Amino acid sequence: MDKYICIVCGYEYDPEVGDPDSNINPGTPFEEIPDDWVCPVCGASKDQFEKVE
Repeated sequence: MDKYICIVCGYEYDPEVGDPDSNINPGTPFEEIPDDWVCPVCGASKDQFEKVE
């Protein structure tokens, strides 16, 4: 599964970890996160993330 990084603050979403504070379970691919999810660090919208190459 691909990791994604917030282009605003640098937060990296790791699907193996998820985002438990936002009820995103470990093992959840970025593509399956709800569209209204925001960066837990800076509040940027999901479209402000880019895949880590």
